[in-house]
Amino acid sequence: MIKMKHVKLFVMALVCLFVSAACFADDKMIPVEQLPATVKTFIKQHFPQKTILYAEKDSEIRGVKYEVRLNDGTEVNFDKKGNWDKIDCKRVAVPAVFIPQAIATYVQTNFPGDIIVKIDKERYGYEIELLSDLELKFNKKGQLISMDD
Repeated sequence: MIKMKHVKLFVMALVCLFVSAACFADDKMIPVEQLPATVKTFIKQHFPQKTILYAEKDSEIRGVKYEVRLNDGTEVNFDKKGNWDKIDCKRVAVPAVFIPQAIATYVQTNFPGDIIVKIDKERYGYEIELLSDLELKFNKKGQLISMDD
C-alpha cells in the first residue's frame, strides 16, 4: 500500500524535475554571424535566393539547437549537430531534395496537385504537412503510418 507521504514526495520530485528542465531551456535571438558554419552553408546552398531574417539558439538538456527564419517566412530548425530537423515553407513546396523518394511518390500518387509544405524528421521517420493542411506520418522506409486532417 502506497502511503500519502510517498505520493507527496513523488509529486514534489516531478515538480522539481519539470521546473529544472524549464529553467535549463534558454531560447534567445542571436546574430546571424553566430550561427554555426554548417547552418549558414546549408542555407546558402539550399535557399540561395533567400536571406536570414533572424536566428534563434535553443539551449536544451540534450544540447544546442538552432532555428532560422528566412525572408519569405520559411523556417528551418537544426539539431545539435547542425543537421536540418524541420523545414516549414508555409505555403510553397519544400525543395524536393529533402523529401525521400518513397514519400514524394506516395504524395504524387494519392494527392495529385497537392504539395508538401513542411517536413519534420522524427524518431520513427517523417511527418509532413500538405498545402491542403493534411498531415501524414511515414516510417523511415517511407511507408504511411497515419494521416490526420
